[in-house]
Amino acid sequence: MKLTPPDLEKIANVTLEHYDQHAEDFWQGTKDHDVSQNIEALLKYIEGKPPFTILDFGCGPGRDLKTFSERGHVAIGLEGSARLAEMARAYSGCEVWEQDFLKLDLPANRFDGVFANAALFHVPSQELPRVLRELRATLKPGGVLFSSNPRGENEEV
Repeated sequence: MKLTPPDLEKIANVTLEHYDQHAEDFWQGTKDHDVSQNIEALLKYIEGKPPFTILDFGCGPGRDLKTFSERGHVAIGLEGSARLAEMARAYSGCEVWEQDFLKLDLPANRFDGVFANAALFHVPSQELPRVLRELRATLKPGGVLFSSNPRGENEEV
């Protein structure tokens, strides 16, 4: 079943509303997650010498954004939830772009790496190829996209 633009907008709105309403609970539930192996997996494959410019795609309240910054990288967050974006700016001190994952406006060839840790599962499968192309276009030549997804039952939306 192909989702229509109004269907996609409704899905995005419901998701973002949920994160806006539960931002503090989300932070409390994820702030101590150790994703160092994911961060290392991204950084070890980026060509060139650090510091790197990293886009933390779906940065949430800024846990990983702050880690990249503390390690000396130029870290920019991208978050759809207004509340989480606000929290990420306050916690990390980094620039955070508030953008819906389905309506990205990304600069070409800007980032050495894109860190999409437990974020792309929010993109409906029919839109995933387009979003991945947009993420690829924002990477510099030799840039790396890291993606991970939480475990699930192969459900969508």
